[in-house]
Amino acid sequence: MNNHTGIIQRVCIYGVGGVGGYYGGKLAHRFPPGSEHDILFLCRGAHLEVIRQSGLKLITRAGELVARPALATDDPSALGSVDLAIFTVKGYDLLESARSMRTAVRSDTIVIPLGNGVDNDDILREGLQTGVILNGGVYISTHIEVPGTVEQTGGSCKLFFGPARGDIEPFRPVESMFKAAGIDVTLSSDVRRDVWGKFIFIGPTAGVTSMHGATIGQVLNDPPKKSVLAGLMREVEAVARAQGVQLSDGIVDEALGRAASFPPDTKSSMQLDVERGRKTEIETMLGYAVRKGRELGVPTPLHEQVYAALARVAR
Repeated sequence: MNNHTGIIQRVCIYGVGGVGGYYGGKLAHRFPPGSEHDILFLCRGAHLEVIRQSGLKLITRAGELVARPALATDDPSALGSVDLAIFTVKGYDLLESARSMRTAVRSDTIVIPLGNGVDNDDILREGLQTGVILNGGVYISTHIEVPGTVEQTGGSCKLFFGPARGDIEPFRPVESMFKAAGIDVTLSSDVRRDVWGKFIFIGPTAGVTSMHGATIGQVLNDPPKKSVLAGLMREVEAVARAQGVQLSDGIVDEALGRAASFPPDTKSSMQLDVERGRKTEIETMLGYAVRKGRELGVPTPLHEQVYAALARVAR
């Protein structure tokens, strides 16, 4: 972003899978080539080839659209310099992805991670070594249906982002761009609270659904499983509060309510990864809570149990 004009022209979506495909697709559909924002997709393989040939098909609960980015590439050096970089890769790929983007990120480039971890901003700082690095997250359930097609199956589709500290006003142009694309966005004045609020929901839900091979609805309707889910959430809450994160008193009830808002047949992304034999975000979510708990002296016995059980079946 040019600090004097607030202009955001070149916008890179790094990783056009489920999350990147939804939000990048909405942006590219609203701002086709030649618009005030150039939406650039960074992805790879068959998915990239189909997008290049016929655009990205996005199937949502509200309808379908086809989005054509200004550029789709698998080479960060082909992007040139960008004004906004949105990282939507999995946690285990974030550091290496950030390193690969050094050629495209300037000192005034705004950088927003939308992954499941709580320390994504720290990882991006390490990888990029420059940029105006924010934090953020989303509440959505999406996946690549076939190459070139992303489907949204659940979630509120809400997106939040903001600086860890300082004034949020410089980032209003980013908020305006998201809103213009029909994205439900919040520019947060306490993004740390919001990131941990999501983490309280996402990590425990991923852990219990993956360990039992059960959908969200099956977990919530089975009292022993739901009890473990709530216990995991309370452990994350304790880890957050030990670091001074300002959470609402009813945060665990809110997180359980959020889980109940998903269609009952929803599977967590980690659960799908376990079922398909793919690499998982076990370290980003459950492993992080275990390590942080030990570092802070906060007991996380349920996390240790679920982490150990999943480590036997998850990569």
